[in-house]
Amino acid sequence: MRSLPSILHLDMDAFFASVEQASKPSLRGKPVVVGGLSGRGVVATASYEARRFGVHSAMPMAQARRLCPNAAFLVPRFELYRQVSDFVMGLLRELSPLVEPLSVDEAFVDLEAGPYGELLRAGAPAEGVELVRAVGEDLRADILTGVGLTASVGLSGTKFLSKIASEQAKPDGLVLIEPGREREILAELPVRALPGVGPATAETLRRVGLTRISEVARTPEDELVRLLGRAHGAGVHALALGRDERPVVAERDAKSVSVEDTFEVDLADVDRIRFELDRLAARCVRRLRDAGRSGRTVVIKVRRFDFTTLTRSETLPSPTDDPLVISAMARRLLAQVELVGGVRLLGVGVSGLADFTQEDLFAQAQREAEAAEAAEAAADEPGEGEPESDAAYGGPDAPRAFHPGAAPARRWMPGQDVTHTEYGPGWVQGSGVGRVTVRFEVPGAVPGRVRTFAVDDPELTPASPLPLSGGAQSPAADSAAPR
Repeated sequence: MRSLPSILHLDMDAFFASVEQASKPSLRGKPVVVGGLSGRGVVATASYEARRFGVHSAMPMAQARRLCPNAAFLVPRFELYRQVSDFVMGLLRELSPLVEPLSVDEAFVDLEAGPYGELLRAGAPAEGVELVRAVGEDLRADILTGVGLTASVGLSGTKFLSKIASEQAKPDGLVLIEPGREREILAELPVRALPGVGPATAETLRRVGLTRISEVARTPEDELVRLLGRAHGAGVHALALGRDERPVVAERDAKSVSVEDTFEVDLADVDRIRFELDRLAARCVRRLRDAGRSGRTVVIKVRRFDFTTLTRSETLPSPTDDPLVISAMARRLLAQVELVGGVRLLGVGVSGLADFTQEDLFAQAQREAEAAEAAEAAADEPGEGEPESDAAYGGPDAPRAFHPGAAPARRWMPGQDVTHTEYGPGWVQGSGVGRVTVRFEVPGAVPGRVRTFAVDDPELTPASPLPLSGGAQSPAADSAAPR
């Protein structure tokens, strides 16, 4: 156990949504939801304003729209998120060579391995505590100055407690747990807060009356070993006592990303099994995207009622992080497994990982448009596939003319970056009935004006995102000024 709280855990606050609010001045202080906008889409991140309405990550997007209908629902812009992440991770690597990224917006840092290490080892404990606190506050200030985003920081002598501390610090705060206070901090937390304690382990502990970490800490280790097995039981007991010897490991290179659930009662209904598989696929995609990765091979794991475990896999020609693709592949693989008798465990994973490359959202939109047009033709109901206009953005005066028989129009996704030859850079607020509504503004400036165009206006084109830093000084800012 370290004598100083020199392990730092950084977690950006509502990262994707906060980047969108910083990038789009008109969304500051307003509810923002980022994720897949299709009928089966899920929430990637919700701003704190949206969370007050009950919206949270991994929630079906349709449910999020019902809970917070006035929020801005936007497609992710991973190119910009990666740029911001690179800036933040660069700041962390100035503090220490031992930086362990957990995702694009979260990382551990071992401060003793960096330039402050000698000072921490040489000084008195009280001075060391104040030094690491100052380092954490300076880091938060540098992030705010550099990209205009808030971050939460946890500091302690272990990775586990540093993560607990950053959770307690949210949003926009810093919590430091001094050595000796571990048991006090953990006492009333639920057992699910312990690393490695999932639904199945939590249920096993609940059956013997252990629901709080303090209760687990008071339980003899041999009793936990009997309940959970030798390695797992000993590990859970140590963590409940605040002991965590895991080091900060730089440049972790995961081979795969996976999630799984064990069910208290075996699932026998095929529709329920498919529903759980879709839910797991959505969770897997979230972890994949948080890690900034994509993958080629989808794997499912099925443990049947008789404890036989089967795996099936399928490999794509190129990496993807598309939730619809991964979910569809998982369902195809499930069809190869005999489900009679019930299913005890389901898992979905992606392997063959590659560094994330943003899928061409505009090509995706075109594919969705073609699919909608095909559905219209099959149903012989012209106009059914045209998306509803965004009344909250288009306004009552937005033109609504649409000409059947014209060439297929471009589709524009909410949140997408665009530029106009006259008005400059902006972003799509909504589209429908042959029109697209765009707000022209840039990071660091005042909220911009909204204008509506035909979806095939040749002066309006897709664009790359503008960086968060220096937006107010950008020459493009003049183009975004109200006219």
